Amino acid sequence: MSAPPILRLVGERRVSVVRDAAAVWRVLDDDPVESCMVAARVADYGIEPNSIGGELWTLRGPQESLCFAGANLIPLRGGLIDLNAFADEAMSTSRRCSSLVGRADLVLPMWQRLESTWGPARDVRDEQPLMAINTHPSCAIDPGVRQVRPEELDAYLIAAVDMFIGEVGVDPRLGDGGRGYRRRVASLIAAGRAWARFEHGQVVFKAEVGSQSPTVGQIQGVWVHPEWRGQGLGTAGTATLAAVIVGSGRIASLYVNSFNTVARAAYARVGFKEVGTFATVLLD
Repeated sequence: MSAPPILRLVGERRVSVVRDAAAVWRVLDDDPVESCMVAARVADYGIEPNSIGGELWTLRGPQESLCFAGANLIPLRGGLIDLNAFADEAMSTSRRCSSLVGRADLVLPMWQRLESTWGPARDVRDEQPLMAINTHPSCAIDPGVRQVRPEELDAYLIAAVDMFIGEVGVDPRLGDGGRGYRRRVASLIAAGRAWARFEHGQVVFKAEVGSQSPTVGQIQGVWVHPEWRGQGLGTAGTATLAAVIVGSGRIASLYVNSFNTVARAAYARVGFKEVGTFATVLLD
């Protein structure tokens, strides 16, 4: 039997922390590609806040309204009243998240409510095509791309930091000297979800399966060394990860900035199709 929800008043609305795992899974299973980041956490840790590293909020029941609030704020379901209630709840305590991410039609209205208190954002990426493939890639894979070994962490970390700075605009080593980011990258390597092509000990292509749910693997952190760009490594390397994910019985997905026409063309050559639109709001 599910535990009773924790109710909190936000204005005249009652936001609750969801305690019904089956109800959460019904929502996540409705669109596994869009919900992959949350589904991966729920699959690994359940829905208890202390385990999942955040809370799952609802206003009218998970089937109608659902939002994950942790290191990222990820709205999954809801109308404007729900999104405003989630935003009000987020603003009622000190901010814990560093970004909003998810479906653009949910993230952007929520940010509109939050902006006067949390803004200005460091960056608002309001159109990020969400792409997916569930068949073998339509281009050649790169047999030189393989799982990164634990002893290769230092070499891989150089590429990971360069990618992060280029993509997010901040150095992930700030604050704690890079210990937290190093642990995150090391955990991906230990889980077999960091992939790279090495040339003379140097990473020339990298990518990770950043989130992996029971049905979807989301590719993140695609990067090609500047001196090796224009040779098709990004296309073939991404195809390699897509083939591995699809071969495991999952859908391979990723999302990309709309202005990155080179990457979008590469993913299209792999066989990825657009299935939705994400948005990301990066906060300082």
